[in-house]
Amino acid sequence: MDFRYEVIVVGGGHAGCEAAHAAAKMGARTLLVTMDMTKLAQMSCNPAIGGIAKGQIVREIDALGGLSGIITDRSMIQFRMLNKSKGPAMWSPRAQCDRQRFTSEWRKELEQTENLHIWQEQAQKLIIDNWRVVGIETSFGTKFYGDAIILTNGTFLNGLMHVGLKKINGGRSGESASTGLSEQMRNMGFQIERMKTGTSARIDGRTIDFNSMTEQKGDEEGRSFSYMYSNLKITNQKSCFITHTNEEVHKELIKGMEFSPLYTGRIKGIGPRYCPSIETKIITFKNKESHQLFIEPEGRETIEYYVNGFSSSLPLETQINALRKVKGLENVEIFRPGYAIEYDFFQPTQLKNNLETKLIKNLYFAGQINGTTGYEEAAAQGLMAGINATLKIRGKKKFVLGRDESYIGVLIDDLISKGVDEPYRMFTSRAEYRILLRQDNADERLTRKGFDLGLAEKERIEILDEKEKMIDEMLEFLKIETIEPEKINKWLRKKETSEIKQKTKAVNIAARPQIELKELIENINGYKKLSAVHSERFNEIAESAEIRIKYEGYILREKLMADKIKRLENLKIPEEIDYSELVSISTEGRQKLAKIKPDNIGQAGRISGVSPSDLSILLMYLGR
Repeated sequence: MDFRYEVIVVGGGHAGCEAAHAAAKMGARTLLVTMDMTKLAQMSCNPAIGGIAKGQIVREIDALGGLSGIITDRSMIQFRMLNKSKGPAMWSPRAQCDRQRFTSEWRKELEQTENLHIWQEQAQKLIIDNWRVVGIETSFGTKFYGDAIILTNGTFLNGLMHVGLKKINGGRSGESASTGLSEQMRNMGFQIERMKTGTSARIDGRTIDFNSMTEQKGDEEGRSFSYMYSNLKITNQKSCFITHTNEEVHKELIKGMEFSPLYTGRIKGIGPRYCPSIETKIITFKNKESHQLFIEPEGRETIEYYVNGFSSSLPLETQINALRKVKGLENVEIFRPGYAIEYDFFQPTQLKNNLETKLIKNLYFAGQINGTTGYEEAAAQGLMAGINATLKIRGKKKFVLGRDESYIGVLIDDLISKGVDEPYRMFTSRAEYRILLRQDNADERLTRKGFDLGLAEKERIEILDEKEKMIDEMLEFLKIETIEPEKINKWLRKKETSEIKQKTKAVNIAARPQIELKELIENINGYKKLSAVHSERFNEIAESAEIRIKYEGYILREKLMADKIKRLENLKIPEEIDYSELVSISTEGRQKLAKIKPDNIGQAGRISGVSPSDLSILLMYLGR
């Protein structure tokens, strides 16, 4: 076989799978190196995709031509649109997935991807020539050569797992850690730190009393993550269940605190603020009597359940005793305990905005190696690294998304500009232009970009064109259609909104907060007049049209703000600039600018420690 490739991806997690698929789809001869081919894109933590802001990321990946959305739709056993009671900037899709099928569907897709080869072995060393990466060497001494290398090692770099005072080397339960790479890269000058994450016990569904818990069903209307599907209905959705901890649970947990690796100082890595362990919760929120737990099914054909909200590294006995104090889990049996894992990561300020390292040419990082947490954040980085590695070896311009274009753009800009001091998780609050970056319009924002890259197929463009045509027709109909008082007032009273006294354009009624557009259209028999709207896409089109009507002013305001900020993004900073010569800039400002080397003035302004006066001096230096 030929051991020479254009792009080599190390790691078969969510980042690695998206990176390998993107590079191969764009025509690069690609190799994916993984320690276990049976665990591609493994859901190491809870078996779900999406959620607040994360759902938007997955829809953006899909819009660009990535696979996470499609694989989720094929394997989901429940779908919910979160935050529907709030504004559309907050709506976030989330799917409960069949863990085994999710992995098998990924493998099926990757095995059918042209230009992609998979190799099962541990990558142990980079082959470097004059500060340019040219290949990798595996644990058995196999050497693969490539023009670009993407590292997506997840939690495996010097991974160390903890249960109570017991600790073992490993990157995931039952899997060995990856060694060698960290040591080599530290010697080359990379800044390496430690982080910590964790997972909860997996429990036997036959020993759960579901009747004493609150059932959480999925949405009944058809939904999907991928824009390739419309109104995808799940047959026999699996429910999640809600229960709570209590004072008795907390007492059991406290009994085991003296054996907690978190509180005895054995764990040195930084843990996640927004997904803390149960022991951290009861210490941080001492006055809180209970914490919510979600009992989530692992799949359609298994009795295994995940206890979301009960991540722990306490001793096994403590975990079991505490779980059995939870309502509905009094007789619970577990398949494996929760554990904490420490691993190496690289401060992402060492990366350019295309995820290439500043120190070694043609070397890219993606996923938890950059200090992020979550499948979705990892997959997004993998996609962008795969795209940019391919563009680089083709001699083409790098592909960078702005903060006003996508959550993916916000994610990467935050990482490279600010770095991380805890595992980074995406939230809608991190984005300045949330109303522009909705889950319903990711295709409008990104699909044509994906098509130009050779990643999104022509079929996606056709689906997008059809959608935009339908929305335009619906909006035009509402602006023209006149409604008479006697035909609508009875329904308006029912909807608890004021009656009309004269003929009124339908769009004015649609703008009212009490009115749902699809109900209005059905009530005025408007559906028959909308020739372009296919029945299977009616809900999707009505939802998008309604958002444009009700939030028109907010959308326009954010676009104007984004346009102003974009002027700063267009002011490029020369790579060769010597910040030490700009003595009028503060010492901290010079140090941070020299370390991060921002690509433009906009990015420079987002660096912690760079003041407005520092920016003014920099603008003067650039002749502005």
